[in-house]
Amino acid sequence: MAMVGLFWIAEGDVYLGAKPSGPAPGVRLTPEGVLGLGEGQSSLLLWEDVTALTVADVPMKSLLRQAGIVGGVAVETVLNLVLPERPLRSGEAPPLMTLRVESGGSGRLLHAYAAAAAGYSETETALSGAVLSRLTEGAATMSTTLAAMAEWGRTEGGAPRSAERERLLRRWSDQGSGTS
Repeated sequence: MAMVGLFWIAEGDVYLGAKPSGPAPGVRLTPEGVLGLGEGQSSLLLWEDVTALTVADVPMKSLLRQAGIVGGVAVETVLNLVLPERPLRSGEAPPLMTLRVESGGSGRLLHAYAAAAAGYSETETALSGAVLSRLTEGAATMSTTLAAMAEWGRTEGGAPRSAERERLLRRWSDQGSGTS
C-alpha cells in the first residue's frame, strides 16, 4: 500500500485520503462509482451519474505543520518519561478532507481522513485534482485511469518518493508525456 498524492492505494483498491477502518469516514473509488464509507455516509454514487469531483479542506504541507508533528512527538515522549503512569494518548484524529460529488444537478459531501500527517504539497494536490477530473470524463476514461492506478498498487506499491508520485499523478491525469 502506498500514498500517491491524495490517494491511498492498497492492493488494487483506490481511496481518497486514508483507507478507513471501522466506522471511520472514507471514500473508495471503485469501477462502479464513488463509495462513501463509514458512519453516516455509506453510499454508492455511480460513475454514470457523477459529473464532477472536487476536494476541499486538504491539509497543505508547511514547515509549521511539520514542526508541530515533531514537537507533538517530543512532548508526548517527555510526558511518558516524566509521568509513566498516565494513560497513553491515542493521538488526535487526522484532518478531514471533503469530497464534493456532483451528481444529477446536486452535490453530495463525503469525508475522508488525510493520509499525510505533514500535509500534501501544492503540486500533488493540484495533480490529484486533475486525476479526479479525469475520472468524470466518461466511462472509458474513468475505467482506464482507475485500472492504471489499481494495477500500479498491485504490482508496484511501496513508498514512492515525491518525484515519482508526481510522475504517476501526471500519467494518471494524462498530463505527462511519458509512459509507466
